[in-house]
Amino acid sequence: MTARQKVKKLLYPLLMLFAPKTKFGRRLYNNSHQNPKTSFYELTAITAEGEKFDFQQLKGKKVLIVNTASDCGFTAQLAELQKLQTANESHLQIIAFPSNEFKNQEKLTDSEIVSYCKNNYRITFPIMAKTRVVKGKDQNEVFQWLTFSRLNGWNDHAPDWNFSKYLVDENGTLISYGGPAIPASEMLLKIQ
Repeated sequence: MTARQKVKKLLYPLLMLFAPKTKFGRRLYNNSHQNPKTSFYELTAITAEGEKFDFQQLKGKKVLIVNTASDCGFTAQLAELQKLQTANESHLQIIAFPSNEFKNQEKLTDSEIVSYCKNNYRITFPIMAKTRVVKGKDQNEVFQWLTFSRLNGWNDHAPDWNFSKYLVDENGTLISYGGPAIPASEMLLKIQ
């Protein structure tokens, strides 16, 4: 962990005091219970190790998809995400999608990202290859599904920043979006 990353980790509690009152505290819910128009389970992604990750294996579990960055003020959330993954292993799968689209906060290579996450936060959940999460050319297909209502049934909102979260239920329905300042545990509480 660099000195800059250590300072950001120390300042994280302060950030979480104020960020929820900004756009980073945005919450969106599938209140009308819209089903996806394209199956979530048809999606695939490439892991940071270069292997295909088939979303078929996620059937029957809640899935929390988070766009991450190793040099962000919200990076300390990796500890909470790992704690949630460990506590809910049988019915929840967290998946990290590193991205460098918000203020150049993910400069590491895929292998360096995996090493950083494992060495500093003991991450065991899957980390995908660094990718584009915002709308536009070359947007990752998973984030296309998450951010276009023509695919997911209701949501058109793209990530506000690093550590935005999308929650998919056990049936492959996108049920909520939480901005970076929304703790993942709060997103899970609403649906339990």
